[in-house]
Amino acid sequence: MIGLISATAAGAAARDRLAAAWPTRTRVYDGPVADAVRRAFAECDQVVCFLATGAVVRLVAPLLGDKRSDPGVVCVDEAGRFAVSLVGGHAGGANELAREVGGLLGAEPVVTTATDAVGVPGLDTLGLPVEGDLAGVSRAVLDGEPVVLERESAWPLPALPPNVGSPAAPGAAVVRVSDRVRESAAREVVLRPPTLVVGVGASRGAPVEEVLDLVGDALREAGLSVSSVAELATVDAKSEEPGLVGAAARLGVPLVTYGAEELAAVTVPNPSGPPLAAVGTPSVAEAAALIGGGELLVPKRKSVRADGLPAMATCAVVRRPGRGRLAVVGLGPGARDLLTPRATAELRRAAVLVGLDQYVDQIRDLLRPGTLVLESGLGAEEERARTAVAEARRGQAVALIGSGDAGVYAMASPALAEASDDIDVVGVPGVTAALAAGAILGAPLGHDHVSISLSDLHTPWEVIERRVRAAAEADIVVTFYNPRSRGRDWQLPKALAVLSEHREPGTPVGVVRNASRPDESSRVTTLGSLDPGIVDMMTVVTVGNTATREIAGRMVTPRGYRWQKETE
Repeated sequence: MIGLISATAAGAAARDRLAAAWPTRTRVYDGPVADAVRRAFAECDQVVCFLATGAVVRLVAPLLGDKRSDPGVVCVDEAGRFAVSLVGGHAGGANELAREVGGLLGAEPVVTTATDAVGVPGLDTLGLPVEGDLAGVSRAVLDGEPVVLERESAWPLPALPPNVGSPAAPGAAVVRVSDRVRESAAREVVLRPPTLVVGVGASRGAPVEEVLDLVGDALREAGLSVSSVAELATVDAKSEEPGLVGAAARLGVPLVTYGAEELAAVTVPNPSGPPLAAVGTPSVAEAAALIGGGELLVPKRKSVRADGLPAMATCAVVRRPGRGRLAVVGLGPGARDLLTPRATAELRRAAVLVGLDQYVDQIRDLLRPGTLVLESGLGAEEERARTAVAEARRGQAVALIGSGDAGVYAMASPALAEASDDIDVVGVPGVTAALAAGAILGAPLGHDHVSISLSDLHTPWEVIERRVRAAAEADIVVTFYNPRSRGRDWQLPKALAVLSEHREPGTPVGVVRNASRPDESSRVTTLGSLDPGIVDMMTVVTVGNTATREIAGRMVTPRGYRWQKETE
């Protein structure tokens, strides 16, 4: 929850804009400002104060305890010019909140944490729990000192600066990726990857504390960190068992369940009869932990009750192998403001970027220092797909980029054809050329529509023509991708001729070149008047259906025909 505090009418107006935009995320604190700050600081994860920075400093200073648990505080001036990340930039999320607030209010976000200022990822912003000498190691990273990277557990990390990963040297700072508990050392931080799966079984009514004590003891005796637990896993029949649900909530991880038949098919070292009779599988804890593969670190063990009564819970711990991650990212049609926040986040998360050189140039400034960029020219799509998948299989966090939406005539298809289930794949949608062009033209896609590529490099023309004819006969709006190039100039006229067999010469046609880019151009013409010579590979052509009209210079395809009939 985000607490909102203001002292003046101007501040209250900006506060109310945030409250209206984020009704489920915010709570307004009224009354004397000092009291409001105290209450918000105690009750909220983050606080936005519409006050002078100096006033906020004096108000929150007595409340500060530990940066790992203090709420993030953002200060917005009375004029709404700046959103200042004041306290808890990383741990409290104030840096990102300042950017969000700034984007909503039109204010300039002010972020002064050293890593953000120089574009270096903070070690506490990598998405993993971090322990140890964070300040000392972060300073070494910023100062360019050699920093050793030791990966005891494989896990895909974002790009790190070139000085991180240096050979071991006496006194060098260390970044360790590990799920094991060890004595903390000076100038060392430990990143805790979510590698551990704890399988759990429980009798009906097993207390939460009994489950938690069992899991805690198992991890502690095996030298494993609770911060690396990714999930609790059990059988479907126990999905609502209060002791398991409560234990997962207390650990801050999901409770994942599997069917008894699935678990019964898993080979385990310690099957037994009671669970088979009770829930239909000879193993719950071990099977649920092992079902996704991995190394069994803690075989099945039972809880021990102080009252001497029979155990009501069992658990087993498995370390799943680290998996590479491939994000297939759509960059949109080209304009930076049509690049989605999710796409930006994936570009920042990647340690390896694979893409067409001209697309890489569009977003190079968004990459973290140290990102490995593997770029190539036109015609190397399949090679880029193979490269991206191979890098992910090496355990890297990879972003494979394409224009528009990466799943539409772009890189997702060859990449997923190459990939198997040994890597994690994430798709990030983007604004397609058809959608960008449609917005420029008006509303040509207001009813059923189809996109057809006229490139016959990979698809025989006979197949393309059959699809164009089907769209023509079905009276569907058509957007042509790859309509014409210097070496391929007859396909567009042929496709238009097929459409003309079913549509009048006056049917509106929209032509958009370089949609959303600085040299964007567009025109609305007709099927009978379109000159194919004005079209190239940077153009999309949208042909309306029999209901499409040009209204005030815009293409409009109504969702239905009733209003058209009423006005005829």
